[in-house]
Amino acid sequence: MNPEDILNFEKKEYGFFLIAGPCVVENESLCMKVAAKMNELSSKYRVPYIFKASYRKANRTSDDSFQGLGDLEALKILQKVRTEFNIPVLTDVHESIEVEMAAEVADIIQIPAFLARQTNLLRAAGLSGKIVNIKKGQFMSPESMAFAVEKIRNTGNNKIMVTERGTFFGYQDLVVDFRGLISMKELGCPVIFDATHSLQKPNQSKGRSGGRPEF
Repeated sequence: MNPEDILNFEKKEYGFFLIAGPCVVENESLCMKVAAKMNELSSKYRVPYIFKASYRKANRTSDDSFQGLGDLEALKILQKVRTEFNIPVLTDVHESIEVEMAAEVADIIQIPAFLARQTNLLRAAGLSGKIVNIKKGQFMSPESMAFAVEKIRNTGNNKIMVTERGTFFGYQDLVVDFRGLISMKELGCPVIFDATHSLQKPNQSKGRSGGRPEF
């Protein structure tokens, strides 16, 4: 699949596409195993697939949580996934200085929800020329995402997607207001529903996020 086809996915023969993969690159074996299985299912069910894994997680709750193998090693693994399976790859960036490095491998640059208002980061992602997926901060209204999108469009890059991943419900729960999906569609970007983080229970007392996978 041409990665840019996803920007016009509603005009294609498929109704949606799937982004999935390990939260973070833990090792090559896991990434290759996940990519192989998901690629097989993608072909079987004719659902375009994008492999996602962060080369580093910079927003873990606890300082002793696994954050990554090392940027360069993890990016090499992402490049191998991309090459061997011929599938688009998506990864997070956390600081402006990381964008150029990540863009050498990734087809899609993702802005984490906690950083969805960081102007310099959004501009750097836009200037990369890559597709940029902005995850809506749990502290942001759907309508306020217009300003995040505008920051990227002002770089001359119109290849933008937005993701709904839940809104804070108290301190330790995320819920989704599905009206937000319709509101963000008015921004003129593909809208993605993050079904995993919308079931997350962050900020747990043990220093690890929880969740409700049964849902």
